[in-house]
This record gives sequence, C-alpha cells and structure tokens, in this order.
Amino acid sequence: MDEINYFEDVMVGDTLTFGPLTISREEIIAFAAEYDAQPFHLSDEAAAETHFGSLSASGWHTTALFMKMFVAEMQASGHQDASLGAMGVDELRWLMPVRPGDTLSGTSEVIEKKASRTRPEMGIVKSRVTIINQQDQPVMTLMPIVLLRTRPA
Repeated sequence: MDEINYFEDVMVGDTLTFGPLTISREEIIAFAAEYDAQPFHLSDEAAAETHFGSLSASGWHTTALFMKMFVAEMQASGHQDASLGAMGVDELRWLMPVRPGDTLSGTSEVIEKKASRTRPEMGIVKSRVTIINQQDQPVMTLMPIVLLRTRPA
C-alpha cells in the first residue's frame, strides 16, 4: 500500500490534530522586535495602556506557530509528501490574545476538495483550522487552501 496521502485519499470531514506548543515571553518579544514591533507586543507597560492589558503575541506570530505545529504533524504522519504548497488562506481571525506561557494546539478539518480543472496532477483542498489555548479557548481560526499531488497513473 502506498504511504503517501494523495489528493484522492483526502475526504471531506477528515480531521488532523496537532501541537501542543508553549510560547514564552522571550519568543513573543523576539518575534515582535523582528516582525511586528508594536508596543503592546514588546512590553507589559505599553500593553497595559491598551485593551490588551498585558503582553500579547502578534497575530502573525500565532499564525507562524500554527504552521510550525501543522507542518511538524504533517511530516510526522507522512502527509507532507503530497503537498505542493498553498494557494492562500481565507477568513484568518485572531479571536483572543495569546500570552506568555500559553500552550497552543489545533485541529484541521477538510471542508472542501476539488480537482484542478487545468492541472490534472493536483487537487485543491480547503480546511477549517481552529487553534486553542490550554483552557480550550479558541484563539485563532483560518481556512487554508492547499494543493495536493494526485496519485500517479
């Protein structure tokens, strides 16, 4: 049996869980300093003057942590081999702040799939992803649209 999970093997309703991953204060500040240097991502004092109240991770950092967890699970489970990258992301939402010490994990559910009309060697899969913290509170949702290799003839 072929161990690669091709487009044909993916079914609407399939789920994948990934994580956990704990984020530190140092990681939040380092990411923000490099990529999103807004004051509320850099210090508690600055964040205290905003609706955040205390240091919170950049939403882009949370998104990058999703990718880290998701790709690690895809590689560990053998699902990465058919991946041809992504077309984009729909409906990215940061629902609540991610704080130092939070432990994130996630679930991905396939909600749509279709064969490419112009590229028979690939298909398109759309999933609904929810990232939660250690209290099972959703902190981010998104719908990645990925390209998967079809089974060779």
